[in-house]
Amino acid sequence: MEALQILGWIYLGVMLGSIGGFLALGLFVGPKMKDYEQEIDELRLQRQLLKGEIDRISRRGKPQPRKRRNWKKKPRKK
Repeated sequence: MEALQILGWIYLGVMLGSIGGFLALGLFVGPKMKDYEQEIDELRLQRQLLKGEIDRISRRGKPQPRKRRNWKKKPRKK
């Protein structure tokens, strides 16, 4: 009977401790979640801008052909 009572108190302590732990975790981590969400939004915007830049750069057409040099032909000696 006494062992059952000890196990009951241990069970009660574990339950109260886990509930208290969740509450403490929520209080300490909750304010940081807004910072994380804001950082994620900034990174998404940056990714979208960089993706657009890559698309803009890669859409270039063929390169311009090089100009030919005007060489004067030297007269040949026969």
